[in-house]
Amino acid sequence: MHKAGALVAAAAVTLLAACSPSTESGPRTTVTPESSPAVSAVSLPPAPADPRPAVTWPLTGLDATDATKKGLARAALAIKIENTADARPQENLDKADVVFEEYVEAGISRFIAVFQSSYPTSVGPIRSMRPMDRNIMGSFGGPLIFSGAQNRFIDATVASGQDIITQDVGDYGFYRTADKVAPHNLHGYLAQFAEQTDAKAPEQQWDIAYPASLATAQVEGKGASSIDIDMSRFSQPQWRWDKSAGVWKRYEAGAPHVTTDGTQLSASNVVMLWVTVQYTSGSATSSVPETLVAGKSGNGFVVSGDKMVKITWSKKGQFKPFELTTVDGDPVALAPGKTWFELIPNRGIANTTSITIK
Repeated sequence: MHKAGALVAAAAVTLLAACSPSTESGPRTTVTPESSPAVSAVSLPPAPADPRPAVTWPLTGLDATDATKKGLARAALAIKIENTADARPQENLDKADVVFEEYVEAGISRFIAVFQSSYPTSVGPIRSMRPMDRNIMGSFGGPLIFSGAQNRFIDATVASGQDIITQDVGDYGFYRTADKVAPHNLHGYLAQFAEQTDAKAPEQQWDIAYPASLATAQVEGKGASSIDIDMSRFSQPQWRWDKSAGVWKRYEAGAPHVTTDGTQLSASNVVMLWVTVQYTSGSATSSVPETLVAGKSGNGFVVSGDKMVKITWSKKGQFKPFELTTVDGDPVALAPGKTWFELIPNRGIANTTSITIK
């Protein structure tokens, strides 16, 4: 599993040494006990407080010192969530630690939402799996949860060693709501999904900076306040920096992207990766676009706080995490908090895509 260390300001280490009193040598003098001068203690400056929490959630790096042992051991549940106009607003998508946005048929986007630090009661709408999903979320170690898929994709996913929980083979925890029409109304109970897996808590996936001001984008990047992504005429997510809240807030085609309770989706980090898409063969079944990430690499951007930095990315295999590095090859540290990955095709599809960061 990927080694992921937390950053602590090197300055904090050198500060102590720099502030230590110097020692000077002088001529020796001999004094009797009766005339020995009083020696006063020299006060050293207090060591700076370690900004790292004693216990952290593995996917966000946020403080978990108040979490229960059972809570810390929770599996990461990776759930396929629909993102069409008919599916919005989604339920409890804001509770996910990590969200991946992927390109599917006709340029519609779909999410893989990963829940670990918080298990809301239910989420949805839950939709079908695609062939790239096991490669996107495999490093989290938990089950991939979805409504169904073409048999060839399910067979390949199971054969790869990925645990699945799916509605169309009778796994439990799924139900339909009355607020939308099928197939846009399938939701699921996370506690019941968790009962069907033996997976343990995931390992930390990437470097996290403490404090957040030492995130790579903050240290090496340039100012950013807006992100406009054009995947297709059906998928045009936008992000805007909210200085007062200290997060990036998400919009869909100019409107705030909110959940069923009115909460606007937000993230501390937005990771944008240029990816290649290929279409699967479909002699007897429909051909679908597949985002290629396992064994692949490319370029992209990371925003953390109000700054952006160019990066390169790689993923060595299905069960390996995404590795993010600067253009100079140094590991990228993200800010503690929720992270969204935007997987944006720049090869393999007919339409032109773009990322505009200002």
